Amino acid sequence: MKQSFDEKALLEGLLNHNPKAVEIIYKESFHSIQSLIINNNGSSDDAKDIFQEAIIVLYEKLRSGNLNLNCQIKTFLYSVSRRLWLKRLQVQNRQYTTGDSLEPVIQVDDELELQKQRDADFELMEKAFQSLGEPCKSLLEAFYIHQLNMQMIAKKFGYTNAESAKNQKYKCLVRLKKIFFENYKNGNRDE
Repeated sequence: MKQSFDEKALLEGLLNHNPKAVEIIYKESFHSIQSLIINNNGSSDDAKDIFQEAIIVLYEKLRSGNLNLNCQIKTFLYSVSRRLWLKRLQVQNRQYTTGDSLEPVIQVDDELELQKQRDADFELMEKAFQSLGEPCKSLLEAFYIHQLNMQMIAKKFGYTNAESAKNQKYKCLVRLKKIFFENYKNGNRDE
């Protein structure tokens, strides 16, 4: 699986102690890890501790040059967090609630599978975005990535006003959706 430029930028930001990179990684990854921990006899505080430990593992691997990342950062952190949490449970000799001994483990596996599916869908969306063409690609990047407002986009792309830019953005989104769902429907989902 190829890493997107944003993933590489986030890893570089983490390595260079960029607080914005850490914030983005946190926003994209923490919720699923928190769910994992809480669904397996943990608390929010446990989730924060485990997430912090997983970030440290990621950072140390980056720093040492031993990171061979073949998935998204959030998938890597989820996997490390799961392993760390299971190890902590084992050390504390905790048991799952009576009668539910296998359900949490199955739930974790299902959640990991769901995360892999989401990653595949995001990759498919990235492919659709890359095949979108200009000016749509640049316009959507300006709005969603660079967070320019419609006035600035109108000026930058030569539209008569913000409303024209907004209409063009809508048309570009419709086009992007069409490309995505054509690829999705045609089975290009797991490529």
